Amino acid sequence: MSAQRHADPLKILFLASEIAPFAKTGGLADVANSLPKALTALGHDVRLVMPCYASIPKNLLGKRLGTFMVYLGGNHLSGAVRLSTLPGSRVPVYLIEQGLYFARSGLYQAGGRPYSDNLERFAFFSLSALEGVAQTGWLPDVIHCNDWHTALAPAFLKVSQRVNPACRGIPTVFTIHNLIYQGRFPGAQFYQTGLPERLFTPDYLEYYGDVNVMKAGIAFANRISTVSPQYAEEIQTPEGGWGLDGYLRTRSADISGILNGIDYAEWNPAEDPLIPAHFSRKNLRGKSRCKSALQTDLGLPDKNVPLFGCVSRLVYEKGIDLLIDSLETLFREELQLAVLGTGDSELERRLAEASQRRPELLKVILRYDEALAHQFYAGCDFFLMPSRSEPCGLSQMYSLAYGAIPVVRYTGGLANSVRDATARNLTDGKATGVVFREPAVEDFVHAVRRALEIYQDPERRRRLRKAGMAEDFSWERSSREYERLYREALAKP
Repeated sequence: MSAQRHADPLKILFLASEIAPFAKTGGLADVANSLPKALTALGHDVRLVMPCYASIPKNLLGKRLGTFMVYLGGNHLSGAVRLSTLPGSRVPVYLIEQGLYFARSGLYQAGGRPYSDNLERFAFFSLSALEGVAQTGWLPDVIHCNDWHTALAPAFLKVSQRVNPACRGIPTVFTIHNLIYQGRFPGAQFYQTGLPERLFTPDYLEYYGDVNVMKAGIAFANRISTVSPQYAEEIQTPEGGWGLDGYLRTRSADISGILNGIDYAEWNPAEDPLIPAHFSRKNLRGKSRCKSALQTDLGLPDKNVPLFGCVSRLVYEKGIDLLIDSLETLFREELQLAVLGTGDSELERRLAEASQRRPELLKVILRYDEALAHQFYAGCDFFLMPSRSEPCGLSQMYSLAYGAIPVVRYTGGLANSVRDATARNLTDGKATGVVFREPAVEDFVHAVRRALEIYQDPERRRRLRKAGMAEDFSWERSSREYERLYREALAKP
């Protein structure tokens, strides 16, 4: 391949099970919105494809281009492809329409229970994404797959005779956003993948008698990425590999960690329309107004005490139990706490009960509210992320941008994006937050107390805020790393 060829724009197909604002349950949807736009800004022809869920707003459905047929699990299945556009851009979005699989109230579950046919649904999506896009006449140079929902696509491209011949040989990049969710199903359902029986072995998709869909992406993608350098290391260890660490180590040379970015057009306290007052690194006065407004809106006393916020899924991996188990100790300190999010019902119950006991110190809002999330980042003095596992994390990047000093555990992307307020880092002007190591209550409480000391020192607090707000987590940096990864995939047989 010539040097000139390396500089040529690429045609990139981006497969994801959710894309904001079409459908969103987590950070993947934000990445699938922002990364393609950043790659397009570099001059590449990027197109996205996702299922056409019933929940997608009608104004985003676009137009139907045509129908197609795939053979999967012993059945001929029909589908249709629609063409829409990513709002705020000219990036095309293909929607794979199939009423039996996607015309449902939820993306992955209903009533808290995963759909029993999720393997069949996303096997269909992975194969149909290739077939539907190929029928438009546009073919990519490289295909970027994300998490287990699209992990079968690299396998189809390498070994299936059911794939459109025009697609065979197209290289793939597979990104692991969260290894906890691997797509495990009973072994008896393997036929639903549409892959040859010879792949149901430990070398490929079999995992202790089950089908493990994530293994398909790991086995067959040309290159593998995770969403932070630290997470790329962690998933290859017994502690962080969730049973796949040995399998991942067989592909160690092909694994890269690329830290996600954030969209500063949406997350900018100097222009954010969702917050009551604007402020910037050069002029922080508006932040105190945002804090007072948030205290008032939450029903907390409007007083000069440190306000700690948490916007999160309320689940064990996020360390929410550490926060709950610390509350009685923290209630003896001069502070206020505010939590926004939903998750595990038992953790929700314990938080709500604690809030009822001490409403002047703790406010808990058991829902997700995008506008209120912006107000949390703008109004809080500190932002809590005691995560046991955090592949990348975006909340700490938002909090840094809004001058809410993050208090985080050293794991995954948190380790790559927050620098601890050690004496040396403070002297060098590099400190951006408070970092603790062990997922233990005493370590978390110690970190909060360190934050309280920072609050009592206005000059140190100001330096940390300004250093954090000066950080650049824009997608331009990340997109160039993905560009490099795509070219490596093209170069690898």
